[in-house]
Amino acid sequence: MDRRFFTSAVVFIMAVAFFASCGVRKNTRTMDEGVVINGIRWATRNVDMPGRFTENPEDFGMLFQWNRREAWSSANESIQNWNYSIPTGTMWYVQNDPCPRGWRVPTREELESLSKANIGWTTKNGVNGGLFGTADSHIFLSAVGSRNADGTRNTASINYWGFYSSATQYDERLSWRLQFSHNRNAWVHRDSSRVGGFPVRCVAID
Repeated sequence: MDRRFFTSAVVFIMAVAFFASCGVRKNTRTMDEGVVINGIRWATRNVDMPGRFTENPEDFGMLFQWNRREAWSSANESIQNWNYSIPTGTMWYVQNDPCPRGWRVPTREELESLSKANIGWTTKNGVNGGLFGTADSHIFLSAVGSRNADGTRNTASINYWGFYSSATQYDERLSWRLQFSHNRNAWVHRDSSRVGGFPVRCVAID
């Protein structure tokens, strides 16, 4: 066999393998097998940029205003161009859903089901949060905290409170959310400003 042909073939195969592996790594941010808890399949990671999950289960991800797809940082204390207007709509519409394909923002009823499966407070790789499910089938929700209605980061809630959005409205100004803390198990609460920024944990589309 011609040495130059053999060398070229090897280089080509290695290049294909490299780009294929890059594709696999990229897909891990859009794909998630999920965990079934009380008959509902939950993603194991928060939403990062719209259409993508975080890399790790304990990562905070991005924060979202209700029924809006735009992502806001969970790291910076202050941000620019915050949208102060109250989001409209009677539910979190499909076109505004930030979850990756095959997933969606959970309803109030689904969050209530998850709240009943709250095992307790724990720490994962230095991040505090809540554990939900059973010993053999569970997910970790990090205590991300939130952004206030004026866009400022609620720093006092970071690593102490978990707030997770639902797709269900309460009224024209408020929506329902899951919340839990270091000293209280999870429950679903209605006093969640649509203008505030909260993380999203998706459920699988039936």
